[in-house]
Amino acid sequence: MSEAIIQRRVRGMPAQDGAGVKLSRVINQPSYKHQDPFLMLDEFKSDNPDDYIAGFPPHPHRGFCTLTYMLEGCMAHKDSQGNTGEVGPGGLQWMKAARGMIHSEMPKQKDGMMWGFQLWINLPAAEKMSDPAYADIMGDEVPVVNHDAGQVRVLAGNYEDKTGPVNAPGRDFLFLDFRFTESGQLKLATQGQKTRLAYLYQGELRIGEQTLHAGELVELSAEGDLNLRAQKGAGLILLAAEPIAEPIAQYGPFVMNTEQELQQAFADYQSGRLTA
Repeated sequence: MSEAIIQRRVRGMPAQDGAGVKLSRVINQPSYKHQDPFLMLDEFKSDNPDDYIAGFPPHPHRGFCTLTYMLEGCMAHKDSQGNTGEVGPGGLQWMKAARGMIHSEMPKQKDGMMWGFQLWINLPAAEKMSDPAYADIMGDEVPVVNHDAGQVRVLAGNYEDKTGPVNAPGRDFLFLDFRFTESGQLKLATQGQKTRLAYLYQGELRIGEQTLHAGELVELSAEGDLNLRAQKGAGLILLAAEPIAEPIAQYGPFVMNTEQELQQAFADYQSGRLTA
């Protein structure tokens, strides 16, 4: 079997979102836009409360899903559907905004490390105005596959007969977290998805003949096994999915297919009909 080919390398860029949370924007920065169906990937990491304490106060979404994954720290969720929850290290918050949600994500700590990711996943036109949904997933609910050099946490999709807890019918995707507690190698057979991305969030790791450093994302060929050779302490997330291949019209927290639909989203939000 051939090896996966790195087609592009990208480094996250400094950004701010919410009420001033400092983060690194990896997908949906000026030089690296949507990677269908992944609309955005942010990494937030700081032990300085001034960088995160203001959080993400109430704001609207329509037309896509959000997935928050915590490595360290604790985040609380509250939304217009009456859902509330808190998620700590290893846990996830999954929200299908669909036709409309207003939610907040606020730190549940005043100091210490806050480290995690937010991923936006697009919805096809047929699902954009469907019913919203929300789920809290605790860290101990995430299946783990052990290997000689560490473990793989299966957040979404299937890996080694394990199925991730993110339930996304009609919008299946793969989301794995590779953690290396020892230096070593790991091979991941391709599942054939046309969009396949890997982001190194900690340490150093080699894919083929290329060495990656923390903060780098690589775009991989759909075909070919992924051969990882990592140093102790490395951490990498893998994302893979089939593209939706539909037009994307986005402005801020609304992602639709046409400009007319975007205008309707704004009108619905301003009139209070977004979540009706």
